[in-house]
Amino acid sequence: MTSTIAPPFRADHVGSLLRPKELLAARADYQKGLVSTEDLRRQEDAAIAEAVRMQEDIGLPAITDGEFRRASWHMDFLYQIGGVTKEQDNLQVQFHNEKGDIAFTPTKPHIAGKLHLGKTIFADAFAYLKSVVKTGTPKLTIPSPSMLHYRGGSTIIDQSVYPDIEEFWSDLARVYSQEIAALGKQGCSYLQLDDTSLAYLNDPAQRKYIAELGGDPEKQHLTYIRVFNAAIANKPAGMTLCTHLCRGNFRSSWVASGGYDYVADALFNQLNVDGYFLEFDDERSGGFEPLRFLPKGKKVVLGLVTTKRPALENKDDLKRRVDQAAKYAPLEQLCLGPQCGFSSTQEGNAVTREDQIAKLRLIVETAKEIWG
Repeated sequence: MTSTIAPPFRADHVGSLLRPKELLAARADYQKGLVSTEDLRRQEDAAIAEAVRMQEDIGLPAITDGEFRRASWHMDFLYQIGGVTKEQDNLQVQFHNEKGDIAFTPTKPHIAGKLHLGKTIFADAFAYLKSVVKTGTPKLTIPSPSMLHYRGGSTIIDQSVYPDIEEFWSDLARVYSQEIAALGKQGCSYLQLDDTSLAYLNDPAQRKYIAELGGDPEKQHLTYIRVFNAAIANKPAGMTLCTHLCRGNFRSSWVASGGYDYVADALFNQLNVDGYFLEFDDERSGGFEPLRFLPKGKKVVLGLVTTKRPALENKDDLKRRVDQAAKYAPLEQLCLGPQCGFSSTQEGNAVTREDQIAKLRLIVETAKEIWG
């Protein structure tokens, strides 16, 4: 079987990479006013160029900037949408791991004005990535539209700005449509919209949370899919657009549990993306049965290699798991990757750079042996 030539690739990855210690130190100094914006940019450029070389040396067909210019995989994007302001309201998100729970107290977005796109977000970041990639396809990651709404629901929206929620959804989709069109003009041919909402909603506890916010837990995923589709309806010709569904990734911890069963039919048959990056690294992620809904023409990157723990997976075990998945979806529609990024926030997961490289190399080697 020949390898796929269009993304998502047989061996692919979600996007974020562990930040070098020197870059973390520079960012900390920048926050203290000890480093200028220009100096920080130069250090980011150097770190990204090195990360690109690392990915190319491993043989990854998709190359990202590791999200090195961000503190957070999604908030650094969302706060650049016009009309969105930042609030610190002591919102606590409980993350879980094998040792217990950790609390994350993030800021919360507030919709204080009509949503609009004042500039192309991450335009400079993508331009630099594209300039340093020598082999492979530059890939940009941004959060999905639902990520602006999920954490606080309608409580984040100033009702005097959007008395009608449908106007909010319409403006949100329009902003994303404009952003995607602008990225296409820059030459972005591989765009990934990262999402937690559609994965979280498989967890009954998260559907209860939606109800507490005043939402409709039975239909929330359908609303998000509708808005997502409106946002990407006019994607540029030649652009591959994928989504990654994550149950939470902060310092090797997670938020939600459960398989994809609750959203699978709508996810695969109504969401108009080219491919899906899905977590399948442990029992918390559920089984492969939801893949039976995957229609022809779409691909799934099986996230079988965990980024949350340092132990390296066994190649034969990965092959067996791919075979198991192929009982529910054709092998030619499957790919292999990590279950999430290595550093969704700048703190990173509890793995080393050497662990990260070993896992990415394992993905490339295993995919070659499976698909050729």
